[in-house]
Amino acid sequence: MFTGKSTVRRVLSLGSVLAVALLALSTSPAGAGSPAHQRPRPTVVLVHGDWADASSWTGVIERLQRKGYPVLAPPNLLRGPATDAAYLAAYLRTVPGPIVLVAHSYGGFVATNAATGNTDVKALVYIDAFLPDEGEVLGALAAEGSCITDSALQQVPYDGGVDLYLRWEANGAYPGFSRCFANGVDRDRAAVLAATQRPAAYAQFGEPSGPPAWRTIPSWSLIGTQDQVIPLALQEKMSQRAGARITRVKAGHLTPVTSPDEVTRVILAAVDATRG
Repeated sequence: MFTGKSTVRRVLSLGSVLAVALLALSTSPAGAGSPAHQRPRPTVVLVHGDWADASSWTGVIERLQRKGYPVLAPPNLLRGPATDAAYLAAYLRTVPGPIVLVAHSYGGFVATNAATGNTDVKALVYIDAFLPDEGEVLGALAAEGSCITDSALQQVPYDGGVDLYLRWEANGAYPGFSRCFANGVDRDRAAVLAATQRPAAYAQFGEPSGPPAWRTIPSWSLIGTQDQVIPLALQEKMSQRAGARITRVKAGHLTPVTSPDEVTRVILAAVDATRG
């Protein structure tokens, strides 16, 4: 048995405790770990280079997604910096929230131009990539010791231009696909990459780059010390000029394929810096 008065007193007492607890929650400042007050996770956008496609990022994508990061790998048109950067810039405008923009090889030309003026791009990450300054052209930079020489290129004319494919076999000064472009990749996989390569437009090599986004956006650079497509000295020079945080790995040009763990670590370092 219980009396009506004792029940009322217990209900009132419980109500007072709950009211005090709710008031404390609503008025106390959120801690640093409060999910509601953390910056949102950025979307990682991956840009491939010449003679490749978005599948070159597969190992990196898998690792980022396992950690819960949103990842996008749009196609790079490979028509030239002006066309490609305009397309990527339009694509980036469809991505909500902060962005960490990652580029490999020629993709560095595209990202450097596409990110200029986009305040949502919080970090640039260059993976064995070109970091051009204003007015520089791909042809002149590639001439600074690259294993890809004129003899490497198979020309395919089409209405409006010329596409360039990499030969599989050695030819003249070119040591062949697996020793130049895909050094460090096992031969069977290199053969698949050669068979599925996307061509670079000849127009790429003469178009000047515009104002570089790395002047205003923090940048990171992963350099494969055995890269023969963009030689070590050139990558060091471009990365230092851009003020990039540099990481080196003993690998060839295709680090997204051969060294996805190292590539992912550099991307996550950039992500962490944008959320600090």
